[in-house]
Amino acid sequence: MPHSKIEVDTDAALARFLELTKIPGISGEEADVAAAIVAQLKAAGVADSQIHFDDAHTKTALAGNCGNLIVTLPGNGSGPRTMLSAHMDTVPICVGSQPKVVDDEVISDSETGLGADDRGGCAAILTAVTQRMAVGDGEFSPAVICFLIQEEIGLHGARHIDVASIGKVDQAFNFDGGSVEKLTNGAIGGERMTITLCGVPSHAGAAPQNGASAIIMAARAIANLDSRGWLGLISNEHGVGTANVGVIQGGEATNVITPKVSIRAEARSHDSAMRSRIVAEIKNAFENAAASVKTESGIAGRIEFASQVDYESFKLDLDHPSIRVADAAVRKLGRTPYIEVANGGLDANWLFLHGIEAVTLGCGQKNIHTADERLVIADYLDACRIATDLITS
Repeated sequence: MPHSKIEVDTDAALARFLELTKIPGISGEEADVAAAIVAQLKAAGVADSQIHFDDAHTKTALAGNCGNLIVTLPGNGSGPRTMLSAHMDTVPICVGSQPKVVDDEVISDSETGLGADDRGGCAAILTAVTQRMAVGDGEFSPAVICFLIQEEIGLHGARHIDVASIGKVDQAFNFDGGSVEKLTNGAIGGERMTITLCGVPSHAGAAPQNGASAIIMAARAIANLDSRGWLGLISNEHGVGTANVGVIQGGEATNVITPKVSIRAEARSHDSAMRSRIVAEIKNAFENAAASVKTESGIAGRIEFASQVDYESFKLDLDHPSIRVADAAVRKLGRTPYIEVANGGLDANWLFLHGIEAVTLGCGQKNIHTADERLVIADYLDACRIATDLITS
């Protein structure tokens, strides 16, 4: 039973997802995905003048092969101007995906992830645009559609999006992974650190006392952080957050006192002050550990430290207009929505800082970023209906 002016063509919607999902497109290599989306937009009747790529890929740390794809849909309606967004990139495990329908789900028929995160969001939005264009774009209120790049490696497409190309937005909806019923009204903030421990090399057998091991420095720092509760799940008088040392690289031979170790770590919290405190604790631990490891002559280690905020935390009020509209759209389908704050970053983090306050909805993706990823077809089709409702009601 249709829940808005338009009945979604479910066969076409599923075929659209299957087509997009088999296209490789990791972060920085989204051009082929974007080309397929543009082809479908044009086939639906969207004019060339309404389709625009920004230059976000020239500003990102990873040089990409295309920018964010921004599509403007004019309309004569008097309702709010709506923005829909989804990200085009997938994680590397999804390269080579061969989507296959099995009963009520889509899986990959190869030993890869499916890529439903976030080709499900892209396909749902494409379906909404196609259905709207079939009726006549002028029938509805204006809308803007954003297909974003490099979400999976730090939300870089959203960070560097050309806000001027988007224009004024009254309500915004970001389609990403998860349940259709879940309305994500906020997300955690994240900061990444690069730490280089610099010691003194020496022969490990002939003169170990003349060296200062960067590996020992790293071990002492990590053990100190762990013993004091500043790694993993952190909850203390300063607040709540998480921290992780995820990458350690160093050493080339067992007979050399290792002079250099590179560490990559992260800190997250819904409270920016707490996130900064975690970063400070990590930096201090590594500085102290480096200073504590010395050669026999008293030469101590040192560190080089750099950090970058990937995204700031945000949270929309429960009565935010976008949340009220999304809640109503989900309820029209006979589903019961619930509101949740995410512990991972979303494109909505950076959109919020750009003045675009978006609620994030799922498309039925399960087990994302794994070889067991799948798409629940009924949920995906409801996401298509919700996206259609949002730009046609």
